[in-house]
Amino acid sequence: MAERTATIASSSGLHARPAKLFVQKVQETGVPVTIAVPGGADLNAGSILSLMGLGATQGTVVTLKAEGDGAEAALDTLAAFLEVDHDAEA
Repeated sequence: MAERTATIASSSGLHARPAKLFVQKVQETGVPVTIAVPGGADLNAGSILSLMGLGATQGTVVTLKAEGDGAEAALDTLAAFLEVDHDAEA
């Protein structure tokens, strides 16, 4: 199983617009991905409800996990996505 950590950069955390964009990125990978905050359960990263329930604010470190063909590349892309402030682009 591939695993990456990323620090949430968006000023609103992983909520609203950044969460929607992230779910779209997860779905584009075609790989099942989970996301977790420290001490939390692995949640479906392709679910907007799961992301909203994480309570991940700016600066929160999350762990992404995936397995299967393309998992390493998918996690590289997703981790890089989380480390950009998408609120600043709006």
